[in-house]
Amino acid sequence: MNQPQPIIADRGEFVDVLNRLRRGHLLVQCGDGAGCCVLDGAVVYHAAPTLLAYGLLDPVQTPGMAPHMRCWRLSDRGRPFAERVWREWRRQPLWRRLAVRVTG
Repeated sequence: MNQPQPIIADRGEFVDVLNRLRRGHLLVQCGDGAGCCVLDGAVVYHAAPTLLAYGLLDPVQTPGMAPHMRCWRLSDRGRPFAERVWREWRRQPLWRRLAVRVTG
């Protein structure tokens, strides 16, 4: 039986997170609930579980980190995916990108 694929709850956040990860930033997870992830100083509310479910993130071992914290970076599968998403996002007209930001 096929497992249902996770939905992208907030497409604007999803693209922003992929872009930051594509540029080398780490996603830091401090818990398991919504809003427990931070990327470049901003709280990530929806994108992290979807990125993990699609296998786009790999864990990063950080020495001396608190035991309850985890860090993530783009996986080998995630890098080309992030490039394609970013390229397609930039091709969209401004009005469409704004509509996605407003509607999720």
